[in-house]
Amino acid sequence: MNWNGVIPAITTPFNTDLSVDYAFFARHCTWMIDSGCSGIVALGSLGEGATLSFDEKRGVLSTAVGAVGDRAPVVAGVSALSTAETVAIARMAADCGCSGLMVLPPYVYVGDWRESKAHVSAILRATPLSCMLYNNPIAYKTDFLPEQAAELLNEHANLEAIKESSADIRRIAALRVLAGDRLKILAGVDDLIFEAGLAGATGWIAGLVNAFPAESVELFDASIRGDRDRAFALYQWFLPLLRMDTVPKFVQLIKLAQQEAGMGSERVRPPRLELTGTEREAALAVIRAALASRP
Repeated sequence: MNWNGVIPAITTPFNTDLSVDYAFFARHCTWMIDSGCSGIVALGSLGEGATLSFDEKRGVLSTAVGAVGDRAPVVAGVSALSTAETVAIARMAADCGCSGLMVLPPYVYVGDWRESKAHVSAILRATPLSCMLYNNPIAYKTDFLPEQAAELLNEHANLEAIKESSADIRRIAALRVLAGDRLKILAGVDDLIFEAGLAGATGWIAGLVNAFPAESVELFDASIRGDRDRAFALYQWFLPLLRMDTVPKFVQLIKLAQQEAGMGSERVRPPRLELTGTEREAALAVIRAALASRP
């Protein structure tokens, strides 16, 4: 498993009847890899994983694996209401040929550390696949502190990475002190990627990459190689778009950006609804301004 570089948290496309558009999804996966991305993460928050049935999740993962072949790894986002269902998803992902798992806390219930550790540990033990812990206390209210991540790392050989989405840049340094090179640290907040790259992040689980893959790859590469002038110039152009990844309607906004970029549709599954009115017009103004001044 390669936990380096830009790995899209890929969106799930829908047909007009809101069934999964597997044909377009395959093309989208291929476009991401052709543009320089180093892998695919499916079924995450941006992938609307919570709205997909078990069979649809299997279809998404199998399609992604078939589309990219041995060119890049496919990672399955793993989360559900219960630990038992989450373990079943993890094992199904392994059967589909995925190379890794992105391990989320359970939906709805926010447990204490004892409960959260037991839940995560069950997933880590379910398969031998390389795993990435997803820390997003803003969205999921469960905060895996650096010390807790290090505890899991010491107990599970297949925990190899963390997606850090706390929006606290200090977490990267804290994790590096505790885990050294044993844990790959991937940025999970789009509008913090310039700072995260300079702080030592090894990868980026990205959102706006779904519409702007080449720019995302160039921004991350410039950041980690220390080319601050190039990275910051690109960051300035990209920042109004990247901020769309950090608000409650990030799925609608990123899918709208895909549609404007000519690679996707704004369709989402309820309870989400497409943007309308002044909210949609404001988003379109930002997207179209970025497209007009694209580097």
